[in-house]
Amino acid sequence: MNSIKFCKFHGFGNDYIVFEADDLRGIENLGEFAKRVCHRNTGIGGDGIAVLEKSSADFSCRIFNPDGSEAGFSGNGTRCAAAYLYHSRIWASETLKLETKSGIKTYELLENNGSSFRFLAKLGTPKSITSFELTLTDGAMPIISLDVGNPVAVIFVKDFAELDWRKIGAEIEGHPRFPERTNVVFVKVLDESNIEIRIWERGAGETSSSGTCSIAAAVASVFSQKTGRDISVHAAGGTTEAVWRDDGEMTITGRADLAFRGEWFAESN
Repeated sequence: MNSIKFCKFHGFGNDYIVFEADDLRGIENLGEFAKRVCHRNTGIGGDGIAVLEKSSADFSCRIFNPDGSEAGFSGNGTRCAAAYLYHSRIWASETLKLETKSGIKTYELLENNGSSFRFLAKLGTPKSITSFELTLTDGAMPIISLDVGNPVAVIFVKDFAELDWRKIGAEIEGHPRFPERTNVVFVKVLDESNIEIRIWERGAGETSSSGTCSIAAAVASVFSQKTGRDISVHAAGGTTEAVWRDDGEMTITGRADLAFRGEWFAESN
């Protein structure tokens, strides 16, 4: 029986199943494949899959969400993919370039103990930062919308308990204002160097962490003059260090930890 090898990594609980593209040559529809393997009851279970292949950069990385859609980028997903390359000893240099749908991202390896990895990732510059009021079922809500490789809608709150952020996140994700849907992050500013977030990810729903949403929350906090440029972003799963540098470059520092290795059997494809 044919099988496909994989590794599952997570970034602060935000889990991704990593495959090599050569092992998926027989899969006609990677979106449908992602839906099957990400299922928490009948599959491997995950917030997405990452597919790696050699490219004109060091490697390319495609990210697919649990609903089968392909993401432009994932901060945690690509970090998990980078960790796979080091864990599997496919890559040894301290710097790695990954080609994504939203451009080339650079990863600097800071720590490696074989199953836990820490990276500083350079993500480029944000695009299309706008602020506006969005009309929702229960009234209008101030939004900061930006593109950090994926679209993100940022909402500042005083207390997460005072609103049904999951319901609001789901409504905003599919709002007509965002024809390709959007990630949604709710931000509570703690002080000029610390923010707390709750995350509703496009195609995945509530997640414990998100590199994309973490840097978007940080950029929006700087943009609205609520914080400085160097910010600790506290999510349910852990803390990501985010910086929006003076030159416009966005960076995040965070971990990727091995959950387990395994094989997906071909009869399930």
